[in-house]
Amino acid sequence: MAWPVPLNPRNKRRARVALLQLSLPPIFGEFGESLFALAKGPALMTASLSVCIPVYNFAKFIPETLDSILNQDGGDEVEIVILDGASIDNTAEIITGYQHKHRNINYIRQPQKGGIDRDMAKSVEPATGDYCWLFSGDDIMWPGALRRILKEIQSGNDLYLCKHLEYYFYDDRWVEYPTVACKDGAVFELSDPLSRRVYFSKAVNTEAFFSFIGGIIVKRSTWNRVPLNENFVGSCWGHVARLFELMPSGLSVKCLSGALLARRPDNDSFAGGGLVNRYRIAIEGFYDIADHYFGHDSTEASHVRRVIRHEFHPLAMQLGKFMCFVNPNGENRALMDSLMKKVYSDFSLDSFRAKFDYWTMSPARFRRRHSELCALHEQKLKDRQ
Repeated sequence: MAWPVPLNPRNKRRARVALLQLSLPPIFGEFGESLFALAKGPALMTASLSVCIPVYNFAKFIPETLDSILNQDGGDEVEIVILDGASIDNTAEIITGYQHKHRNINYIRQPQKGGIDRDMAKSVEPATGDYCWLFSGDDIMWPGALRRILKEIQSGNDLYLCKHLEYYFYDDRWVEYPTVACKDGAVFELSDPLSRRVYFSKAVNTEAFFSFIGGIIVKRSTWNRVPLNENFVGSCWGHVARLFELMPSGLSVKCLSGALLARRPDNDSFAGGGLVNRYRIAIEGFYDIADHYFGHDSTEASHVRRVIRHEFHPLAMQLGKFMCFVNPNGENRALMDSLMKKVYSDFSLDSFRAKFDYWTMSPARFRRRHSELCALHEQKLKDRQ
C-alpha cells in the first residue's frame, strides 16, 4: 500500500484509527463507536477570545475601533464586551447601532463612572472567552492581528504581550514601539525569580510592565485568581498591580513579534490634568507598585526605576519644566521639581548631569534649542483651551 504522506507518528496513529473504524462491523453499534472515540483520543480544545473595551465619552473614536476589529478575519468569531462608564455623549447610541448588526457585541452601561481601574476590571467580568484582549476604545487593531492572536492563544500561556505602532509627529510616520529586548516569541515564567529578573532586565519601557492596556491578552482564569487591589484604585494602574500580584503564583508571558495595533496619538486619556500630572501618574504609579510587590531595594524595583528614567529622559523633564513656565496656572512647578528629584535620585554620573542640566536650563534657552518641540506643545495647549 502506498501512503500519500510520510508515516510520522501522527500519520501512523491516523492510519490505525481509520483501519479500526473500517474493521468494526455494524453489529458493534454504540460499543463500536465508543471504541472508535477512544482510539481518536481526546478532542482538540480551541481557546476562545473576548475583546474587552472600557469606554467613557468615546463616541468620536469607538466606530473606527470597532470597525478595525469586526472587519478582521475572525471578527465574527470573538466576543466584544464594551463596558461604558456612564458616558454623557452619544456613545450608547453608536454602540447600540453596531449591536443591531453584530450579535457578538455585549454592551453594558454602568449607572455611574467608575474610573479606568474599576471599569477595566468590570469589563472582564461578563466576558466568556478563555482569553481577554484588554483594548482601548480609541485604538486601532491592525489587519491580520485577530487571526494571529486566535492562533497564539492555543499555546496556553497566561499572557501574550504585543507591540503597537506609535505615531511620531516630527517624522510624520508610524513606528513600531519596542517593549522587551528579547527574541520574538520568547516566553518568561515570572513566578521563577531568575526568569523574572531576566525579563525585567530586558524591559525597554513600562509597556513591558503592562502599562499599555491594548498590548495585553490575558487568560481569564489567570486574571481572576486575584481581585482588583483597592490600594491601587485611582492610580490608573490597577491592571498593572493585578498582574504584578499574579507573578509569584505563576504568570507565563510570551512576547509577540510585530505590531498588532496602532495607538491613537491625539487622545491620551491620562493627560487631562496637564503634562506634569501625566508624568506624575506614570512615575509615582510604577514606583509604588514595584516597591509594594518587590520592595524598594529589589532587583525588580531597580529595573522599574531604570525604565522610568528611560521614558522620562532629561529632555522630557526639561520640557515639563518649560511647560510650567508657559502655563503656570495649569502646571505645577513644585511637583515637577519633586518628580525630577525622584526619577534621578540614584547616584550616578548620568543622574548628576541630568539634574544639573535641569536646574540650569532657562525657558528661553530651552526654546532656542528645541523650537519645534516647544511649538508643538504650545499648540496642543492652545487646542485644549
